[in-house]
Amino acid sequence: MDVVLEIADTLMGDYVYANLHPLKPAPYNYPNSTTASTEQVFSSWQYKPSCQFFELEPSQYAYMSAWDRDNIVRQGITLFMVTWIFGFLLYFIFATLSYFFIFDKKTMAHPKYLKNQMWMEIKQAHNALPGMSLLTTPFWLLEVRGYTKLYDTSADGPGLWYDIIQFPFFLLFTDGLIYLIHRGLHHPLIYKHLHKPHHKWIMPTPFASHAFHPVDGFAQSFPYHLFPMLFPLNKYASVALFIFVNFWTIMIHDGEYYANSPIINGAACHTYHHLYFNYNYGQYTTFWDRLGNSYRKPDEDLFEKEKKMSEEQWSKQVKGMEKIVKEVEGVDDRTYDPVGTKKNN
Repeated sequence: MDVVLEIADTLMGDYVYANLHPLKPAPYNYPNSTTASTEQVFSSWQYKPSCQFFELEPSQYAYMSAWDRDNIVRQGITLFMVTWIFGFLLYFIFATLSYFFIFDKKTMAHPKYLKNQMWMEIKQAHNALPGMSLLTTPFWLLEVRGYTKLYDTSADGPGLWYDIIQFPFFLLFTDGLIYLIHRGLHHPLIYKHLHKPHHKWIMPTPFASHAFHPVDGFAQSFPYHLFPMLFPLNKYASVALFIFVNFWTIMIHDGEYYANSPIINGAACHTYHHLYFNYNYGQYTTFWDRLGNSYRKPDEDLFEKEKKMSEEQWSKQVKGMEKIVKEVEGVDDRTYDPVGTKKNN
C-alpha cells in the first residue's frame, strides 16, 4: 500500500494537508528574536520513492504541512479514505457491470427474493464500508511502516520462483482461514449479531457481495492481512490480489452458474450457502468443506437454463430453505416481494 499511498499523496494528499494543517513558521526570526518570521517555511522531510520502478516528484505542497508524508496520523487518515472510496468504487462498478451483463434478472422473480432487495443490498454495503475500512486501516499502516514481509522486486524477496507460487500459496492459505472464520460466524452465539445481516439475502444479487455487518466483512478479510505478516508477498501482487478478492466476492454472488466444478467454489456453491446456510463456507475451493463435512453439491438442474429457474427447482429450494431457517433463526423476519408483483427487470 505504500505505492498507493504515494500516488494518493502526489495527486491530492499533499495539497489537502498543506492547506488543512500547514507547517507554521518559527515564533521568532533568529537572531532578531523580537521579530516574528513571515517567510514561507518548508519541512525537513525528504522524498524517497516507494518503489524502484518509478518516481513521482513531489510538488512544493509536500513540504508545507505540519504532517509530512511519514506522519502516522496523516498516513492513517489517507489510507482510511483511500480504502473507503476505492473500495466503494470497486464494489459499485464491478457489481453494476455484473448486474447488467451477467446476473440473470429472472432471479428477481424467485419466491425468496426480498422486496426492494437490490437497493437494500446497496444501502447495507454503503453503510458497512466505512466500518470495514476503519478496521482495515491499522493493517495497511503496518504494511506502509515496514512491519510486514512485503517486498518490492524479486531481488528483495525469496526469488523469481516465489513470485510465481505466491499466488496459489496466498489463495490456499486464505481459503483455509476464511473457511474456519466463516464457519465460526455461523455459531449460534455469533450468527445473529454479526453474520445474519449478510444472510438476509436468500437469492443475492451482485450488490450483496459487500452487504455485511462491518465486523463480519473485516473478519473474513483478516486472512488477507495476516498472510504478509507471516510470509513474503510482493507489494504489487498484494494490490492485485486485493482487487481480485473483491472481484471474486462479487462473482460468487452473481447467480451465473458456469460449470459444476468439484473443486472450485463458484456461484452455484455460494448460492446454496445463502439458501441452506450451513453448507459451502469456502471462498475459492470446496476442499475445506469436503474435509469439514459441510459440502453440498449443487443440483445439475442449476446448470441447465431451462431448469435453473423452473417452478419445480424453486419449490424445492423454498422447502429446504424454510426448514433450515427455522433451525438457524427460528422466525423468518424477512419481507418478500408478493408473487403477483414481481417483475423480471
